[in-house]
Amino acid sequence: MAERIYTIPVNEVFEEKDGCPICRLRDILEERSLEYVLGPAMMEDDVRSATNKTGFCKEHFFMMTERRSRLPLALILETHLDEVKKNIKNKSYRPDKKEIKSGNVEKKSCYVCDRIDWAKQRMYATIAKLYSEEMDFRELLRGQSEICFTHYRELHAFSAPLVSSRWRREFEKDVDALTLKSLETIRDDVHHFTKMFDYRNSGENADFKNSRDSIERAINYMTTRMPGGK
Repeated sequence: MAERIYTIPVNEVFEEKDGCPICRLRDILEERSLEYVLGPAMMEDDVRSATNKTGFCKEHFFMMTERRSRLPLALILETHLDEVKKNIKNKSYRPDKKEIKSGNVEKKSCYVCDRIDWAKQRMYATIAKLYSEEMDFRELLRGQSEICFTHYRELHAFSAPLVSSRWRREFEKDVDALTLKSLETIRDDVHHFTKMFDYRNSGENADFKNSRDSIERAINYMTTRMPGGK
């Protein structure tokens, strides 16, 4: 398979076979984004201006608090809070009629999410190009252990339309097959877990098989995140 600079990150995450490859890609992009925003970029005027205006989602705020150095986060928060204060005073944070009508007034913007989404869009285009042109990559995709529900939808939305017409139907079938394979396994494990609470299956020799962590794996499959962590 011909390697080009822009294909290397995609090939690397697909060379692994444990879990959803797009989750692995998201984790890499997320780690790099957090390192960037809490590193020297924190002191760059354009970055600080952007983080002041955009802020961060709950998930990424929590991830930043787990970093060893808390001073960069404190400095970011200080000027972000100043921006929030300014916008409350000038009433620009008040919900508009559309938000009030929909009942959705939560501020969901996030500097890290925006960076990840920007990079992922380009990675989805690369996935489509590789699948269209490289037989080896098609085999890499088919050899994955799973694709989670969230990234199943994103692959259909952002990669499938860019795959060449010759291979598009095969791409969609491969993505569906991988997602269903993991769904069926997780669903069977959850079902087995529920059966173990029947008194007829309890006792010292109760065999939970692979179901003890089935709740966590099901949540990870549906949301891309394990409860209590990444």
